[in-house]
This record gives sequence, C-alpha cells and structure tokens, in this order.
Amino acid sequence: MGRNSVDILMLKSSRRLLRLSPALLAAVLLAACVDPAAGPTVGSSGATQALPKAGENVYVASMDAGIEIPALPVEKIPEAYRRQVVAYETDQVPGTIIINPKTKLLYYVLGKNKAIRYGIAVGKSGFEWSGEAIVAEKKTWPRWIPPKEMIARRPELAKFDEVGQPGGPTNPLGARAIYLTSGGRDYGYRIHGTPEWQSIGRNASSGCIRMINQDVLDLYSRVTGGEKVIVLTASGEMPKGLHIPAPVGPKKAAKPKAAAVVVPASSVPALKVLPTPSIATGAAVEVPAAAPATTTTAPATTTTAPAATAPACTVALVNGVCPPGN
Repeated sequence: MGRNSVDILMLKSSRRLLRLSPALLAAVLLAACVDPAAGPTVGSSGATQALPKAGENVYVASMDAGIEIPALPVEKIPEAYRRQVVAYETDQVPGTIIINPKTKLLYYVLGKNKAIRYGIAVGKSGFEWSGEAIVAEKKTWPRWIPPKEMIARRPELAKFDEVGQPGGPTNPLGARAIYLTSGGRDYGYRIHGTPEWQSIGRNASSGCIRMINQDVLDLYSRVTGGEKVIVLTASGEMPKGLHIPAPVGPKKAAKPKAAAVVVPASSVPALKVLPTPSIATGAAVEVPAAAPATTTTAPATTTTAPAATAPACTVALVNGVCPPGN
C-alpha cells in the first residue's frame, strides 16, 4: 500500500470521527483518562472481571457447578466487611494479596493505590501466623481433609481422616480454596470460602483465611498462581520473616475428683462406753451398747467409819501409849 493510499484512509477515518455526536466524541477522546479502578480490571489470570460498584449487593444467590450458593442478608454484613473498591496506599505490585488479621480485612491490590477489600475471618488465639507466601494452587469445591492435630482435638472428625469431606454447601472450605506455600513448603494454610458467613470479622479458624463464598469466587477469578500473599502480624505490622505457631494439641482432661464416700448411719456400729476402771481391781466393766445412757443422782450420804479399837494395856500408859511388851 502506497503512502497516498494511507493518507486517504486516515482522511476517511478523521471524517467518520467528526461525524460522531458530540457526547460520543467526548467519550472516545477521554477513554484513555478513565481511572481503571472505576471499571473492569484485568486480573492476573488475564480475564476481565467487573469491579463492585458502590452500594451494589454482590451477595445474591447463584448456581455454581450444580450447587446452589444462597443469597445472604447483606444488611447483616457490616459495611466494612462487604466487598468494595477502596483507596489503599501500597508499593506492592498489582495482584498482590495483603491480609490484615487485626482489622479482619483482605486486600487485592489493583495498582494506583487502589485495592478490592474483602471481609475475612482469621485464626483463633494460638493459631495466628504471619509472613509471606505465594498462591501455589486453587481448587473449586475442594475436598476437605482435616489435619491430624485437628482430629486429635476433635475426635468426631476422624471419619474424614482418609477420604475427606466431599465438596458441597456444608464443606468447611466452601466454594473455592486458594492454597498457599511459604519457601516451597505447604503449612496447611488456605484462603477459602465458608458456609459460616457469620464468622467473618472474627478470630474463628485454625489459621486459614475464611471468606464469604461470593467473595472467594470473585478473588479466585482474579488469581492464577504465583501471586505474593503478605499476612501482617496480629498488630497489623509488616512481618519480619515467617512466623508459624506450634501445633496445638488436645487439651488435657482434668483428673476427676474422688467422689466422697457416704456411709449410712445404720451401718456404723454403736460405740461401746466403758466405765472408769475400778480403783480396787483396775478392771473395766463393759456396759452393753444397747443400754441407754442414764444419769442417776444418788442422795448424798455421810458414812463415818468406826474408829479402830486399841487393845487393852495391863500397865500404866507411858505418854498415852502402852509400853512395848504389854
């Protein structure tokens, strides 16, 4: 194609542009200046996803893989935990996931100091972790296999030890799971959905990051693998290395207290009361136990023992005493 032909095509294009209505012409000219956070965004998966609009109810019912995801009463979800685009100053690249356990919020960085914010639930006391990880894998309606430490704490889960719980509306991992690894090692931490949407905003899990099913579906569609995940400390600070809590075992059962032994009064033998030993013999006289104890007060008597009679003396007494030999 010669230069003259190119010039002719450009001239025709310019004439078509000029024939556009003023409103449409303005839209075409300003398209490159629109804030990308105000419209669809391209996730790391390469697909284009619509961003939530202010005041939009994104927690409606839907069907996914033949499984119904029920609508949620949006008025019962605190506004801070509803999915929304927010201003978020960060130097992290778009696609990075930042989790703040202190505020119970997860941010998916869009760029230009904007992010999509989601409400989450985090680990209970003793299960908190912090550090950096990457998105290693993701699954739809994943099978849940409880870790052995959890089975030790909750023996009723032993039935899922081998085959796990199939994916479904009551599965603890919800509609989607995003698997995390740190330094190439899987510590068992996930970002996943949950049927227990009321737990959002609380310390409720065993270390995993819970999301409302509608929200985890949205986040899942934006990641493809390899994205950086930053879990801040419990106080909301940037982590200094990886902190993994020690496994929490079952609580030791308190030793049962010995039951008090109650002996019926009828089985206790009656006590035998012994009298004061006799001065003369030292022997004690046994009183039958059946005999009722009685108190008898004898009338006071005075007995005068007869005076000893001295033998008659045949001679005169000496100093009132009979002389010896008489």
